[in-house]
Amino acid sequence: MTPVQKVAALLVVLGPEGAARILNRFDEKEVELISTEMAKMKLVSADLQTALLREFAEAAGQTGAAHRGGVEYTQAVLERAVGPAKASHLLSRIAPARPVPALRQIVEAEASQTFNLLKDEQPQTIALVLSYLPSEKASQILSLMRPEVREQVVERLATLIPTSVEVVEKVVAVLNNRIGGNKPQPVRQTGGLKSAAALLKGLDKESSKTILAALEGRNAGLVEAIQRKMFTFEDLAGMDLMALQRVMREIDLRDLAVALKSAEARLKEVLLSCISKRAAATVNEEIGIMGPIKQREIEASQNKIIEIVRRLESEGEIDLNETPEKQNAAA
Repeated sequence: MTPVQKVAALLVVLGPEGAARILNRFDEKEVELISTEMAKMKLVSADLQTALLREFAEAAGQTGAAHRGGVEYTQAVLERAVGPAKASHLLSRIAPARPVPALRQIVEAEASQTFNLLKDEQPQTIALVLSYLPSEKASQILSLMRPEVREQVVERLATLIPTSVEVVEKVVAVLNNRIGGNKPQPVRQTGGLKSAAALLKGLDKESSKTILAALEGRNAGLVEAIQRKMFTFEDLAGMDLMALQRVMREIDLRDLAVALKSAEARLKEVLLSCISKRAAATVNEEIGIMGPIKQREIEASQNKIIEIVRRLESEGEIDLNETPEKQNAAA
């Protein structure tokens, strides 16, 4: 039995009242998955009841002692379960806001004020500060800078490594003194490919392309890594329908089946709706018979599809900035 099936069976055993109290703890998507499995179960045998209760009792007993959780622990668990790429995507949605008390005034300042504060700083310092800002505000600040500075800042941001508390405190102290900030406190370093990608996505299309083109001459591998973060496999679900249909015509059905093996139901539904019913049935059949697939194989197939998307965009066949929401707004 899958974990979802085990939970569903346990809720059947517990009865309506007990099941309702537990089910209320899950989110809407989880409730749907569990309810689907409950609806399929006609009878839970006595042997299965005993096995389920024993397994859940043992699991509950093991949680009696205190255990350390947090973002780092969650990331380690997710990487084991779904692979590094999907773990990063999930954490970006569920991780708590990072503590940055020393940068509070800078974070809350207007984009123009922060630009004036940073415009004469070294690219490394600018990258460090921008890494703590919401991507939209960071993009606004970056757009005010000279083109050559933008390129350097994006490169530093994408390659930002953990910085000692002492170094960060000195940087924050100088900046806070300029704006009358309070005494700096330790902050935690952030940044990396994800921050660089988010920042570039917030810029206008031409500025983003110009920066990436300039960076490619110095570090093509870095540009490729940033681009992978700028458009993920999950982003396909938000594409314009006509553009997505154009992409789907280029995709091998075997690659699509592998790529969708561990995909969310909504993404699978969207992609399969853009191909013929016969092709969709073939993909579903392939998924059903392929058995367990290693996460790296799934990610390899997903990357093939992302490469097709990027190629079609570079050839002018599709526009990734065109989304259903923008079309509705224009209408």
